[in-house]
This record gives sequence, C-alpha cells and structure tokens, in this order.
Amino acid sequence: MDRDLDHARDLLRDASSIAVLTGAGISAESGIPTFRDAMTGLWANFRPEDLATPEAFLANPKLVWDWYAWRRAKVADAKPNPGHEALARLEESCRAAGVDFTLVTQNVDGLHERAGSRRLVELHGNIRRVKCFDNGHAVKSWPDGEGVPACPHCASPLRPDVVWFGENLPTHALAAAMAAARTCQVFLCVGTSTVVEPAASLPFVALESGASVIEVNPVATALSAKARLRLAGPAGEILPRIVD
Repeated sequence: MDRDLDHARDLLRDASSIAVLTGAGISAESGIPTFRDAMTGLWANFRPEDLATPEAFLANPKLVWDWYAWRRAKVADAKPNPGHEALARLEESCRAAGVDFTLVTQNVDGLHERAGSRRLVELHGNIRRVKCFDNGHAVKSWPDGEGVPACPHCASPLRPDVVWFGENLPTHALAAAMAAARTCQVFLCVGTSTVVEPAASLPFVALESGASVIEVNPVATALSAKARLRLAGPAGEILPRIVD
C-alpha cells in the first residue's frame, strides 16, 4: 500500500489537470445514509422510487416533501470528514500551482462545499436547495408548516433541487463533468460503485482519453481492474495520506 500511495502522490504532483468523482461512500463516512439506507423508521415501507419521481410528487406532494425534509435534517447534522477536507486542500494546492482542477460529485448533501471545495459540479443537485416544481425558480428560504410551501414567484409547489428518477441531469453539469474527464491527466474516483449512469461512465471516458485513473474505495468495483491504481480503504483515511 505504501508504494501505491507514493505512486498516487507522484501522479497528482506531476499532473497539469486533475478531475475527481465522488459517490455515496465518502458521505457515508460522515454518517449520511445512502439513498436506499435512508428508508428506515417511518419510511421503511417505501422504496426510493416511490418517493423520488415527479409522478410521486404530483400524486402526494406532502409525502415527498416530508421525506426530503427528514433527509435535509440528517444532512444538516452531518459534517465534512477528512476525505472532503483533503479534496478541498487538493483544490487549493492546484489553484496555487496553476493546475486545472474539477470535482464532480454524485452526492446531494453539500458537504464538499462546506469543506471548502469551489470548482464543484453537482451532477444530481443539492438537497439543501429548493426550486419550484413548475418553472424551476430557485428559492432561498421557505416557511416551515404543515403543507408544501409555494413558490413566491409563481405559486407553484416547492420541491428539492435534486435529480429524480426519470429526469435528465442538468445539461451544463453533465457537459462540465464530461469535459473534465476527457481532458484531465489524472482522474481520482472516490467512493462510487461506478454503477449509476451517466456518472459511472466518467472514469472510463478518462481512461479512453489517456488519463491515469486512481480508485479509492474499500470494495472492488467494475473500475478496479482497469484503474492505474486501486487504493483499498475509506476516503477519510486514504485521501489525507495522498494529498498531504
């Protein structure tokens, strides 16, 4: 492992452009349950697909709003872990050295931003933001109450600013992520199963474009055999060791 850590440090140190993809694994280390693990307590009788679609919201907006309010509260209690903080330091080092850096995340918890990351692409949105259902108006604050709040601009019901099943990823976010994967010299893939598309394709796009791909994950994935380096372990342990 020490030799692989040294190799990873050398690859990052010598790169002129770095892209990072993070998934649910790095957030799980902050105590945030994965999407399906969040189906507990009052929500144990539901599947995520029953609560995370436009159709579900139209059928029962309060049920969906309440589930996301519960998840928002979980996220608010969580804090960035050493993995998030290491990536923020890596970005800062890249900025100081004139190295191009892009962090792409599948997570919606906002922990990367809270850790200090700025060159951030949130592929699936952010659960801490809301927008209106009909027109997508961004709303910064909303009243707490029994019902679903309405948009102050158009009176449409508010919904979380996340990508639901059946919805397309934001065009600008996907384009930025793909561009980073195609042009980077080093691609760091952290805590993702490389199953959920289109994010799962990003490390393979980087491979096809000639990048050195480093995977950080406690478990093997479809990427593991093809990555230049596989560092087996939690992000909160591995990332500080290669960044610092």
